[in-house]
Parts: sequence; C-alpha cells; structure tokens
Amino acid sequence: MSPDGVKTSLAITLSTVENTVSDLISAGRRPVRLTLARDLVRMVRSGHPWVYRDALRELPPAPAGSVAELLAPDGRRVVATGIYDPGSPLAFRVCDPNGGPLNEGWAESRLLAALQLRQQAVPPETTGYRLANGEGDGLPGLVIDRYGDTAVIKLDGAGPSGFWNVEAISEFLQEQAGIQHVLERPRARDGEPRIVLGSPPNEPEFIEHGLRFTADIRVGQKTGFFLDQRENRRVIRDASRERTVLNVFAYTGGFSIAAGVGGATEVTSVDIAAPALAVADRHWELNRLDSARHHSIAADAFEFLDESANAKRRWDIVIIDPPSFAPSAKSVDRARSAYTRLIAAAARVTGENGLLAAASCSSHIGPEEFLDLCRAGVSQARRRARVLEINGQPADHPWPLACPELRYLKFVLLQLFS
Repeated sequence: MSPDGVKTSLAITLSTVENTVSDLISAGRRPVRLTLARDLVRMVRSGHPWVYRDALRELPPAPAGSVAELLAPDGRRVVATGIYDPGSPLAFRVCDPNGGPLNEGWAESRLLAALQLRQQAVPPETTGYRLANGEGDGLPGLVIDRYGDTAVIKLDGAGPSGFWNVEAISEFLQEQAGIQHVLERPRARDGEPRIVLGSPPNEPEFIEHGLRFTADIRVGQKTGFFLDQRENRRVIRDASRERTVLNVFAYTGGFSIAAGVGGATEVTSVDIAAPALAVADRHWELNRLDSARHHSIAADAFEFLDESANAKRRWDIVIIDPPSFAPSAKSVDRARSAYTRLIAAAARVTGENGLLAAASCSSHIGPEEFLDLCRAGVSQARRRARVLEINGQPADHPWPLACPELRYLKFVLLQLFS
C-alpha cells in the first residue's frame, strides 16, 4: 500500500473487529497480588499510571510482565490491575484503574481506541505518526510508530516486553490499520531490531503535511524520526516565507525542509553528525527544493553559534532542538546551565525582530521552568523577547492528565529585539 492510502485503509477497517487475532497479551492470566504500603488509591484512581517499588509492601517473585492486582493498604480491596516487574523501580504499571480483568477484550478495546484517536487527530496528507503512545493511550510501555505501511514497535522495559505479544499486535495492525510491515526496535542500544511482519524497508518513505521524508527505522533516533515535532514544524513552515533560517541540531532536516517548503530564501542545517546531514540533503531533494538554498554544516552546535556571533552573522529565524540535556533527575542542574547557554548563544545570532524557536524534550524540565530558562538565556544575550507561541507534543502523543511527567516536549516561539 502506498503512503497516501494509509489513512483511508484505517477508516475502512476500524469497524471490523470480529476477526481480530487473539493473544494480544503474552502474560499468564493468574494475577500476582500486590499491596500498597501507603495510601495511593486516589492517585491511581485519578489516572496516574505508575506505582514504584518502594510504595509496595512486598515484591513477590514473578516473571517480569506478569498480570497483577494492586490492593489497597488494608489488603482487601482491588484498586487496579496492571503489569508487574519486580526487577524494575517502576514495579507496577496501571492497565485498568478500576481493577477490571486484563483479557483480549480489554486489549482489543484499548488498541482500537488508539487507532480511532489517530483517525480523528492526524491531519490530512500525513502518513507518519504515532499509533500508540504507551501510558497516554492506556497501553503501558507499548509504543507504535507508523511510517506509511510500515510500523515500528518499541517496548519500554522488561515488564511490557513480558506482557505484550508483539506478533499478535502486528497481525492486529495488519487487519485493522492496513500495516504490511512491522519491525521491533530493541530495548538495549546495542541490540538488533527484529522483523516481525513482512519485509520492512530500511528507510520507509512517509508524508507529513504533504512533505516527504524517510525514517531510518533500524538505527535512527527514537524509531527513526522525531514525529512529535510535526505540528511545530508546521509553525516554522508558515513563518519562513522570504526569511533566512538556521536549524541547529538539525538531525535529518525536519525543520529545514519545512522552512524550505515554506519559502525560506536560505536554510542552514547544523548538526555534529555528518551522516544525518546527508539524509537532510536527500530530504531537501526529495521535496524538489533548490539545492542552492540549503547549506549543511557538520559542527558542534555551541562552537558554531559562538563563531557565528563573533562573525556577526544573523538569521531571521533560528531553531534549536537539542537532544535531552536532562535524561535523569541527577542531570537537571547541568541541563539548566546548558539550556541557558544554548538559548543565549542562539539569541545572539537571531536578527532584529527575528524569531527564535527553542525546544526541549527533557521530561525533568517542566514547561514553566523551560520558560524561565528562555528568559535567562535571552537576558544573558542582552536581548528582549515576546512570546508568540507555546506548544508541546501533538494529539498522537497524548499523556495522562494525572501524570505531567509524560508531558515532555516543550516548544517556545519568541520574537527577539534589542
């Protein structure tokens, strides 16, 4: 099936659930019984998807991924059912906050709800998006990204790996969403991807708001592409007409191509990884853009920005979308310093009345704190700014209201002046 036909297939097949495959859950059905050590009942019932091991009275031996019943501190009332992993700090993942049974009916209904949400939320001319976002879709630890007729599955840890049946889920996606190829990405960085269904291409092509991209689904970052920045790329596309654009931490050029299609007069893509920039160049050509308007520079971001500031180079739009500076709570202090320094460096090369787009995917840096870091960086550069937009992850990356930790993506668009 071509990328352009994917959404039509989804709309046609969602209603035909009679022939869905069975055994979507690998774990055995006899639940392990876990008892809360303190009263977290209200938190769980409100929708928070996790219980850490230190909040449990004991950790009974059981395979990772076992079905579990979570009991109130009195040991008599079932609070929730979910996934148990005694070897993880995150020992219990909530599947049903009302304590219902975890069976094929439950799994099918959650997966179908996820597909239906994408049918409603994914924009036209888009065949690359997230089909399932783990806890945000009530499917703990299960991430599924779609690239045309190819899906990539990634499981978050030993618990979800022992619980979910990837083969059955792949067949379900084939029957219900028109997926023809499925690849499972390994949990460990040094692991090998596994072909589950069909013959997945190394770099499937997909469409995003009419723009054409490819995803390196075997070794690329995340599952091959940063799908969560889709709507923010649209913001840059709409703002770029007749402007010069600098995209720092460009990776494979998502923001660069959006700016080019939006009518930017010149786009400069900077990334330390030359192979990623080579893909950005291919994406530029794939969208039939004039190669003379795109410049790829393999360089350290901080060094490039400092050198550009010293040379008094300026761009009308500057985009900084770095990797996570705070992968853990212990790294937050260092991350604050890095974000402030980066935003200040970017502000120094943003032209008068130009736009600075600053993004962060660090879940340990909240939205308000990231705004504070933007203020600090702009001030350090001796600039002033007004806020034009504050965005986050799109609707195909939902997060539970009760778990703001999963609201990881921040995108702030500023207009800078002296």
